[in-house]
Amino acid sequence: MKLNYITKTLGVLILFATVSCSLDKDPISEFSEVILGSNEGSGDRIKFKTRGEMLTQYESMYNAFKNQEHWYLDYLMLTEVRSDNAYAGTTGAEVVPVENNSLDGGNSVITRDWNRYLADIAKANTIIENIDMVPDATFSTSERAQWKAEAKIFRAMVMLEMVRFWGNFPVITKEAGDITAENIAEVYPLYFPKQNTPEEAYKQIVLDLTTAVPHAPAASSDKTKLSKAVARALLAKAFAEKANRDYDKVIAYCDSVIADGFTLVSDYSMLFGMNDAGTDIKARNTSESILEAHFFTGGGNWVTWMFGRDLLNWNSQFSWAKWVTPSRDLIQAFQSENDNIRYNQSIVYYQAGWSNYYPADNYPFMYKCRSANSSIIRLRLADILLLKAEALAWKGGASNLGAAADIVDQIRQRVNLPVLPASVRSSQDLMVEAVFKERRLELAFEGQRLFDLIRNGKLQDVMNTVNLRDSGRLKQLRSYTVNSELLPIPQTVLDENTNLVQNPGY
Repeated sequence: MKLNYITKTLGVLILFATVSCSLDKDPISEFSEVILGSNEGSGDRIKFKTRGEMLTQYESMYNAFKNQEHWYLDYLMLTEVRSDNAYAGTTGAEVVPVENNSLDGGNSVITRDWNRYLADIAKANTIIENIDMVPDATFSTSERAQWKAEAKIFRAMVMLEMVRFWGNFPVITKEAGDITAENIAEVYPLYFPKQNTPEEAYKQIVLDLTTAVPHAPAASSDKTKLSKAVARALLAKAFAEKANRDYDKVIAYCDSVIADGFTLVSDYSMLFGMNDAGTDIKARNTSESILEAHFFTGGGNWVTWMFGRDLLNWNSQFSWAKWVTPSRDLIQAFQSENDNIRYNQSIVYYQAGWSNYYPADNYPFMYKCRSANSSIIRLRLADILLLKAEALAWKGGASNLGAAADIVDQIRQRVNLPVLPASVRSSQDLMVEAVFKERRLELAFEGQRLFDLIRNGKLQDVMNTVNLRDSGRLKQLRSYTVNSELLPIPQTVLDENTNLVQNPGY
């Protein structure tokens, strides 16, 4: 693919010279290289002749979930550390600005993630654009439809991450092939795409998910698949996040996920714990899990090195400070609620060789990724239940508030906490706050806190006062404003594509 890509790029540059002297840009490599594959001749678009050839694209898409760097490591850094849940953990130049709110377009983590998310979208586009044209007669119509639906769910999932992080980004749904004199007007924008608005992004996300549901696989015991339930869960999140909220649709899609048969595990430690022998995680594919990525001995989840100890290899990679260190504010939230079960499953204390935020002899670490075999749980029922409770609380009215309280009580009773008092059940303001607090305790270190703050209009108030509540957090260099809700677009991307404009405030 490298040689093919270079050949194509040289051809593009020569064509640019003959068509217009003003076209002096190179294709964005990380985007174009993934999109461009083998071709049958000059000017032909990508072709896959057999089911087996398309299978390699399908498997490559799923393998993206195991790229822990941007799907998990960076994701948690950018969501938990930009909230009151965590400190950056290290003194590295790429992570300190996440904690002290001094990010700019030169940040290497943000640049890496932007490019990799677009590369993931390109994987999905390759499947969606080509699968119906594969001439292999053994490749059934139903299987094509299913794989295409899964690719649409994958694309929507990536776009949902991008719109929540950056707001304005290129909504790319087509492949970029060779540029010729005949097709330059059509193909050139695919190399240097324009910036779409969040409204346009959410429109595409909803379209992808709703058209995927009929052909996606049903929810099953294999929680690694992009199923109908995954699509419905993402639809619930999309309608909760987009500017014109639709709480009725949030509730309806949450209900459709619940109706697929998911149930809360009775023991919270089943989600993240190790087995009694200490040789593997307690469980994969639990009744609560909707989507997860699996890791096993020999091809494990190395991200545990970045967050704490690998309990399968106690001293491995434990000589340097870790990312996403639990904050004093979060610890206090657990302790104030007497929430010992979730506290002990979320945070662990070890003796460390550094004291960046705490004394070295009693240093807290994030505990929801505790071995190289730990699954990465992307979606689970508790999140969806509490999202429904949030929508009910914002709708208001006695029946909705009561239904929201019942959900929160269900979540709390699992970890031996008392039900909500009548004063909370009867007050919309108190009920909204109760759901908000419950989501923080239930979903700590699962990448939800930042979006919860933004969605509920609390980011500025919470983060502009966090230094008053949390003596261990780095002093913020900039106040949080509405512009802080979005990340800066990488400067290298802006330099390569002049159709893109930096987000306000950067």
